[in-house]
Amino acid sequence: MTSFEPEFIVPRAPEPPTSEPREDVSNGPEPASDAPTDESRAPATETPAAVAPSLPPLLLREALPPVVDTPEAYAATCRAIAGGTGPVAIDAERASGYRYSQRAYLVQLRRAGSGTHLVDPVPFDDLTALDDAIGDEEWILHAATQDLPCLTEAGMRPRALFDTELAGRLLNLPRVGLATLVEQFLGHSLAKEHSAADWSTRPLPEPWLVYAALDVEVLVELRDLLEAELEKAGKLGWARQEFEALLTFTGPPPKTDRWRRTSGMHRIRGRRNLALVRELWETRDAIAERRDTTPGRVLADAAIVEMATVAPTDVDQLKGLRTMRGRGARRHLNEWQRAIDTALAMPEDDLPRSSVRGEGPPPPRAWAEKHPDAADRLGRCRDVVTTLAEQHDLPTENLIAPGTVRELAWEPPADLTVSGVGEMLTSKGARPWQVEIVAEPLAGALRP
Repeated sequence: MTSFEPEFIVPRAPEPPTSEPREDVSNGPEPASDAPTDESRAPATETPAAVAPSLPPLLLREALPPVVDTPEAYAATCRAIAGGTGPVAIDAERASGYRYSQRAYLVQLRRAGSGTHLVDPVPFDDLTALDDAIGDEEWILHAATQDLPCLTEAGMRPRALFDTELAGRLLNLPRVGLATLVEQFLGHSLAKEHSAADWSTRPLPEPWLVYAALDVEVLVELRDLLEAELEKAGKLGWARQEFEALLTFTGPPPKTDRWRRTSGMHRIRGRRNLALVRELWETRDAIAERRDTTPGRVLADAAIVEMATVAPTDVDQLKGLRTMRGRGARRHLNEWQRAIDTALAMPEDDLPRSSVRGEGPPPPRAWAEKHPDAADRLGRCRDVVTTLAEQHDLPTENLIAPGTVRELAWEPPADLTVSGVGEMLTSKGARPWQVEIVAEPLAGALRP
């Protein structure tokens, strides 16, 4: 496999002490000593497998660029990107776990003839000028569905893209994280120790900026190697259809009744107590949005469940709860009590139902007993998909979405011909290459 050797100039900056959880990026145990051992004298068939040597770390090829946070620097970046050649490697950093919003707090770009640019979106109304500078050129992203929503919010939208993570999935690689792909295709290790950092921090520490710049350092080279592998596997046309489908992706559909996902809901009994959870959850969510912080930092789920279970009638009783002893939880005591009072005074007709039937078919675990015909169809369809995925060397979920298979088995189309099943698959978002592979076998599996 082709290996890319960057010209290293700037070493990675040392990391300051931090309490952040870190991803294990070790390359296995240290190689054994050269001293003779019992194993080294054993027959060749009994010699332990050799330990792979550590890979050299990926380093920057140019000096770390300054953060773009002034109108003059932003204009210069737009000119540089417009003057570059070829596709543009793009990444974005958010502050998930720290902020309520999912906005981008740093946008990294790299293009041949332009170099790397680290743009702080916060000082600017939007990044439409940067989007205009890129124009119709291809974006290279890793895990595009993670970054497209926040980039769209900033005024940037691709006209063409290549997703290196999705390419890895279509190649059925066992691991498709950026660090793993860089190791496998480029022969360098890539540390990911700052992936969960608070990127809303200002100023951003230099080690974080080095980390961010490295995320786009070799995306262009990685893209070319993955494209060659896709073409060799006969999957490049499939990948292009998948990438084109991502151009309209703006984020997952909004979830209804998100308050029902409160941790500990299984302990809540009765519609009145459900109303308490809902009012407290919505109050917490409004506070979190107002403060632009994650809801869990405003009030823990455990506190919502305890308040909904006890239903305090006044602030003094509320303050006595175990989960309300912390200063953070007590900061909004009056708002919690208002939410409780609202739920306790709510008319019976306005109380939430104990359970809500979601859209689509029920969970398959209940099919065998109550809907045996649908369960049989689902079993046959899953067997077909598993076999086809093995034949085409694909993960089953990339051959066809599991949810689409469930919907097909739950309520098959009246027309069980190949075209009838194909039309239903297309209406559910299946791409032409997927329909071509699965429509006929699934039509057969759906027939009694």
